[in-house]
Amino acid sequence: MDAQTTRTPKRCPTHPGALLREVVLPAVARPKTEIAKALGISRQTLYDLLNERQPVTPQMAVRLAKLFGRSPEAWLRMQNAFDLWHAVREVDTSRIPTLGEAG
Repeated sequence: MDAQTTRTPKRCPTHPGALLREVVLPAVARPKTEIAKALGISRQTLYDLLNERQPVTPQMAVRLAKLFGRSPEAWLRMQNAFDLWHAVREVDTSRIPTLGEAG
């Protein structure tokens, strides 16, 4: 990894909705109602995604990839990184023993 791709572990990864809101939608310059219709979702669902209140599901990743030309895997990697970052900080593992390394 070079300096531009390295992210400090203390900084939360970007939610895919933020990328849509701040980069992708401004670049395509289309109304959100048109984007929602093209994706086959309600405007509310799109707004929830853009406001980071809804995750990118595999089904949504396929739709986003088709509409915007990225791979579904890229959208899911972003969502997974975001979810895992939060889970590591929210899940109490203090009572779970470590049984050893696999492999």
